[in-house]
Amino acid sequence: MEIKDSLIEKDLRYLKLLSKEYPTISSASTEIINLQAILNLPKATEHFISDIHGEYESFTHMLRNASGVIKRKIDDVFLDTLTQKEKAELSTIVYYPEEKLKIIQSKNYNLDKWYSVTLYQLVQLCKNVCSKYTRSKVRKALPKDFAYIIEELLHEQGDKIDKKAYYREIIKTIVRIGRADKFIITISKLIQYLSVDRLHIIGDIYDRGPGAEIIVDALMKHHSVDIQWGNHDILWMGAAAGCEACVANVLRISLRYANLLTVEDGYGINLLPLATFAMDTYADDPCSEFSPKTLDKNINKSDFELFAKMHKAIAIIQFKLEGNIIKNHPEFNMNNRLLLDKIDIDKSQVNIDGKMYEINDTNFPTVDWKNPYKLTDPEKYIIKRLTKSFVNSEKLQRHIKFLYNNGSMYLVYNSNVMYHGCIPLNEDGSFKKVKIGKFIYSGRRLLDRYDKLAREAYFLNNNIKNKKYSMDMMWYMWCGENSPLFGKMKMTTFERYFIDDKSTHHEEKIYYYKYRDDEKVCENILKEFNLKVEGSHIINGHIPVKTKNGESPVKANGKLLVIDGGFCKAYQPETGIAGYTLIYNSYGFLLTSHEPFTSIKDAVENDKDIISSTIILEQAAKRKSVGDTDIGIELKKQVLDLETLLIAYRKGYIKEQ
Repeated sequence: MEIKDSLIEKDLRYLKLLSKEYPTISSASTEIINLQAILNLPKATEHFISDIHGEYESFTHMLRNASGVIKRKIDDVFLDTLTQKEKAELSTIVYYPEEKLKIIQSKNYNLDKWYSVTLYQLVQLCKNVCSKYTRSKVRKALPKDFAYIIEELLHEQGDKIDKKAYYREIIKTIVRIGRADKFIITISKLIQYLSVDRLHIIGDIYDRGPGAEIIVDALMKHHSVDIQWGNHDILWMGAAAGCEACVANVLRISLRYANLLTVEDGYGINLLPLATFAMDTYADDPCSEFSPKTLDKNINKSDFELFAKMHKAIAIIQFKLEGNIIKNHPEFNMNNRLLLDKIDIDKSQVNIDGKMYEINDTNFPTVDWKNPYKLTDPEKYIIKRLTKSFVNSEKLQRHIKFLYNNGSMYLVYNSNVMYHGCIPLNEDGSFKKVKIGKFIYSGRRLLDRYDKLAREAYFLNNNIKNKKYSMDMMWYMWCGENSPLFGKMKMTTFERYFIDDKSTHHEEKIYYYKYRDDEKVCENILKEFNLKVEGSHIINGHIPVKTKNGESPVKANGKLLVIDGGFCKAYQPETGIAGYTLIYNSYGFLLTSHEPFTSIKDAVENDKDIISSTIILEQAAKRKSVGDTDIGIELKKQVLDLETLLIAYRKGYIKEQ
């Protein structure tokens, strides 16, 4: 490309600033060569995970094995030189080096030989993992303790006879001076680190499973991660911002699944006031419809009964809080969700959409039938205490800030648009226009507006009225018809508790789910996010793929990929698997389905990996390079700027320093 003098003159001020960083022709030339070389490296691996729902053991393992990437690399490096048993043990060492070393040490009588062999194998594996990165990037990832030694070993050349003894002596000395354990742990973590360059979480870290806070802790330590908020995440974000309706929903779901570990142990939320109130208010009520749905058989009978009472207590508080939001916001069009005032307590019936249904519970001691949405004084006290606990939980606030700083409603990255839920559509598949405040939004602009409101709910403190509106919108994003995170016409929480007729439990999906297998509609969505139709994808979570019923996660001829396959144990009987994950490397897309994970203990002791099946979704005709990525686009701009600077030096516009 010819660079004209007029372009140099136009950008002269910028070029002079650039010359401070590259003050000579030599330094600018060196950087051009460096960047041009980087552009031709293989594209780094991206890892996509969705709908984790607190299942921290499965998630931890998936993160450490990179959805099978490390296992495949072990197969590539060692081919038939290791048995399957040896490969399985090496895999476990990489995933859980500290834990596995303890077991090896208790069983192995010839540790020095085992150390030497294992160190050599890990170095060979690490060489393969590092091959798509520059030495500079690998060097930055090296821990200080072993940086020099690892770098020497990684660049060992097996054909150089002169240095074979040198490299053998390094490994022998590591073992002799008692540093083998530390070295194995360090290089294993380096392999994990470099196996995946970027981690994408497509929403729903929270709820149902027992360890959401453990998952967020792990994400905070990850070197490169982004999060597309899910509806369960937005609920916790709203609770942390101080939205009482979100707090009530969070606690109701936690009690529904008998999962109080995250709430109490993880974030230190004090539930004693709720427990005391529930025991007093529902002392003689078995609250059988509110019995927790749990696979945990270790919960004793008295705790189980207490959870049911607390569950009912917070559910009634939730219905009252939600009723007041709905009445304050007629624009939400959610009057059909005002059901407490539709109950005929004498007839034990409720009117839903003009039809009367029998209710299975008539014990509402805190409901004033003349003003059913008014909270009693004890209920007001409890929800304020609980909300204060959420707002003042230091760990929760730290985690939620991380979600804000690293998250968004959607992300466009390397020709893929990622969002958790959906794009609101009309019956004909066109983008639905939604009025928020005085303005109308649709498509990408609608998601941008919701994103801004979510941030205002948490960070806006100088305008109480606007903050209150934004917090109400956080609740709406959880369960509103036009929310891109919910994707259904209504949430039938009341019906599921109080009406046995299951026809009332159905939650009809919005039109997006009718059209997500329509190639033309998916192409329109890609264009809405300024992506080329060819080679671009929508990556989605939220609605579990019912694999056992023959449903495919690949929609619209490969334009849309759904990777919610049932990470959460509560969904697995319905889906038939334990989740999908997606890998995007220089060769293309790999979709992996996973069988249920037993435990980390089983993985460490018995080398049990998650049983996974991988299919190649797309294989690139030509291996993708860094130059084909978003980073590559930026690097090419930098190369052009530096080439312009070179010409400015050579033509005398700028003098070398």
